[in-house]
Amino acid sequence: MAEEPKEQLITLVDEQGNEQLFNVLFTFDSDDYKKSYILLYPEGTEEDEEVDIQAFSFNPNEDGEATEGELEPIEDDEEWAMVEEVLNTFLADDNNFEA
Repeated sequence: MAEEPKEQLITLVDEQGNEQLFNVLFTFDSDDYKKSYILLYPEGTEEDEEVDIQAFSFNPNEDGEATEGELEPIEDDEEWAMVEEVLNTFLADDNNFEA
């Protein structure tokens, strides 16, 4: 029997110092912007529940992963449009949700 992929978790701290746990939806690289991106959704979200997906750019470590304090907000409208396009393509691919 195949082992289920382990979910990656990350903790975000807001301006008031509150911590919230998020699951990593996926990461990707953009040659156009020369950045890596990470998309997150809140931990504990039900399967059919609508969620607010968070997106950030980051500089990966040697293992290609984001590290604490390394997430940067996306502030450019064109960059946001590119991230939304990648997300929409990911969500439209039903294979991403098979167990």
